[in-house]
Amino acid sequence: MYLSRPIRVSLLPEPSVTEAILAELERDAAFGAGAPFVELAAGFLAENGAGAVPVSPADTAEALAARFAEPMPKAGRPLAEVVERIRRDILPSAIRLSHPMYLGHQVSAPLPAAVWSEVVASALNNSLAVREMSPGGTALETQLVRWLAALAGFGPEAGGTLTSGGTEATFTALLAARAAVLPDAWTAGVGDDPPVLVAGEHAHYAVSRAAGELGLGTSRVVTVPSRSWAMDPDALAATLDRLRAEGRRVMAVVATAGSTATGSFDDLCRIGPLCAERGLWLHVDAAHGASALLSAAHRHRLDGLSLARSIAWDPHKMMLVPLSAGMVLVREERDLEAAFAQRAPYLFHGGDGRLWDQGTRSAQCSRRFDALKVWVALQRYGAEGIGALYDRLVAVTEALHRDVEGRADFQAVHAPECNILCFRYAPAGVPDGPALDELNRALRERYNRSGQGWLTTTMLGGRRVLRVTVMNPRSTEAHTAALLDGLAAEGGRLLAGSG
Repeated sequence: MYLSRPIRVSLLPEPSVTEAILAELERDAAFGAGAPFVELAAGFLAENGAGAVPVSPADTAEALAARFAEPMPKAGRPLAEVVERIRRDILPSAIRLSHPMYLGHQVSAPLPAAVWSEVVASALNNSLAVREMSPGGTALETQLVRWLAALAGFGPEAGGTLTSGGTEATFTALLAARAAVLPDAWTAGVGDDPPVLVAGEHAHYAVSRAAGELGLGTSRVVTVPSRSWAMDPDALAATLDRLRAEGRRVMAVVATAGSTATGSFDDLCRIGPLCAERGLWLHVDAAHGASALLSAAHRHRLDGLSLARSIAWDPHKMMLVPLSAGMVLVREERDLEAAFAQRAPYLFHGGDGRLWDQGTRSAQCSRRFDALKVWVALQRYGAEGIGALYDRLVAVTEALHRDVEGRADFQAVHAPECNILCFRYAPAGVPDGPALDELNRALRERYNRSGQGWLTTTMLGGRRVLRVTVMNPRSTEAHTAALLDGLAAEGGRLLAGSG
């Protein structure tokens, strides 16, 4: 027998559940609900700045994983309990980047005003892919790009867009270079004999990653040797001449301004003309070093930057804004637009919108309003203020270098060009070689585990070295001196075989 009417099966939650959740949403939107989160963050920054807590957690990876090994919650809990859980389980398990003894990777102790702006960006939740989804945000990002492009020496025809970081910025720039050299690559691919990328031996891994992502293949990256940890311009000239004689096409040359390992700056005043004479695309990975443009004392290290066709710049490094905030800049905006040859009529409508929509020149579609925190940092502290902080970070690094040079138990590997220094613990009686390499590796692990401070390590010239990056304006010469004393004490215990 057939029913006279179809039975409607509702997939919606029960009205009582929905009404309860809606009521919770309204309560959570009030200032009183948000205040404990701000208080938590402010307290975290304050105790880090005081330097009275360990820099890193002592728990093992297994112990931290066990802390969060639990079933997914089916029902919610009071917001106060959630905040308390963050206080109890998450904050103590973090690396404290705002601690003055954090001297590790190139991740900043974020500027407070930029931290608070994150709440506003999240509340707006505008996607900056298209102007119609973020009218004010798009205008702000466009102006921010203009400011930084002008600092780089680019003219009014320049353009750019924010990225997740330097790796995406370099990929986007090299995608634009591919479009210039292989205009049909988007539809036809790169062919059986793709062009090569030329980069220094200390270039960031973003270059080889981009070669793989772009279909060139990592074997198509030609490496140029270094002189004093920076690309050797004479070797670059010889490499380019050899490639031309062999009939091999060059898609782009990648120079580095502020290398990851040593913070070294390639000589752009020599590299730029070499590329211009040969009609080659020059990309400068200045993710770390471009912020020197804000410093009257150090901007000379970027002389020649205006000769680049594209630049990677990470404000979340030396402009000290929170992750993530990268940027790609191009001398001519049309180069960036040519990189992405896709059409999406439901988003990009053409006409005047094409001049504003960031999604037409970005690898991202859902794009967070990260430009806001960079803009807020500049509004609050000014370009001169951020430049002064850059100068301070470099000055503290230079003081550390002087201290290393003045001690018999440490060896400096290079003089710092920015806020990065590599050195070795080299006590008397330990010969240079594998034993000293192992001692430095074990020393770094032991020192970081102690909670006294935090630094990194890398390989330079086949040797294991300790590496410091001063990313916190609260760090002083006293802190870097304490670092050396702490390393020496831990090294002595290692040599003595004590626990």
